[in-house]
Amino acid sequence: MTNPTDPVARSPQPKPWISAIHAYVPGKSKGKDGKPLTKLSANENPLGTSAAALAARAQAAAPALYPDPDSNALRAALGALHGIPAERIVMGTGSDELLHIAAQAYAGPGDEIIYVRYGFSVYDIAARRCGAVPVVAPDADYGSDVDALLALVTDRTRVVFVANPNNPTGSFLPKGEIARLHAGLPSDVLLVVDQAYGEYVAPEDEDGALALAETADNVLVTRTFSKIYGLAGERLGWATGPAPIIDALNRIRGPFNLSNTAQAMGLAAVADQAFVEASRLHNAATRAAFVDKLTALGNHGIRPLPSEANFVLILFEGKLSAETVYNGLMEIGYITRWLPNQGLPHGLRITIGSARQMDEIAAEIARLAEGA
Repeated sequence: MTNPTDPVARSPQPKPWISAIHAYVPGKSKGKDGKPLTKLSANENPLGTSAAALAARAQAAAPALYPDPDSNALRAALGALHGIPAERIVMGTGSDELLHIAAQAYAGPGDEIIYVRYGFSVYDIAARRCGAVPVVAPDADYGSDVDALLALVTDRTRVVFVANPNNPTGSFLPKGEIARLHAGLPSDVLLVVDQAYGEYVAPEDEDGALALAETADNVLVTRTFSKIYGLAGERLGWATGPAPIIDALNRIRGPFNLSNTAQAMGLAAVADQAFVEASRLHNAATRAAFVDKLTALGNHGIRPLPSEANFVLILFEGKLSAETVYNGLMEIGYITRWLPNQGLPHGLRITIGSARQMDEIAAEIARLAEGA
């Protein structure tokens, strides 16, 4: 029997599924001694932000005024860019808000939400936040496995999350695999394709999810301005899907969820596709050169996983450990993402920075490997 004099027993208690959540841990920007370091831990754009978007910040509506609650101009611009009716676009405070409310709208206590092992950590939080049971599918060499995902579908499955490209591994499911995953799902299961890094994929290699979201009744695609657009600090995301799904998300998203500044900068960023293309080309060339240098260290048990994103996950499978490299890179001024809390104690995720930065990092990894 509960002791009525126990102050804990008399205080409000969170639901057990909330207590089970491990809060999201963002990429660090400082060393152990608090010293600021070059941050290559959060997949931010090394080219910064479009000059046009920066200029728009000064022209944003006064902060004393409420923003457009529906972000009409920004939705129209995104629709024109991608060939999507504006009414089939919903805006969020980063794509994170949209991932959370997609789970909330379609799942609850007793339901199941599936995602792949080594997937984005927010999926687990989104599932538990609404009381659903997270179900983790086995990976295929650190990537998404369509057959493994489909094998776990039951009559309690309500949502399947797939990041494409995947974070933190960088793996990518091509168009045929996304279509096969969708075809294998029951029509009442929502497939959420998280394309936070979608703009880094060459246009001719895109996965077909946007087209699928236009024709299917159970597909939602999410995107963000935090990565290639260089607007991580403004918290802008968007999603598209069939009208009933967009309507459901609009019912529960935050009111006035995008600030005046965010909307103004987002609108200018969408108009500056030259900056987006320059960012994609820089990333592709710099990533390829970095991977080549790491691949040459294969005899030391160093394996960079194939990546279509703006980062590379490096596996340390020999004498040299990921922790040693993580600490070594801090010594020369770089903070990266070591991932023991995501089941990858042997993995180090490194954002693609400038060519000079990646050359310095590759040289330090080679030096540490030789000394291991």
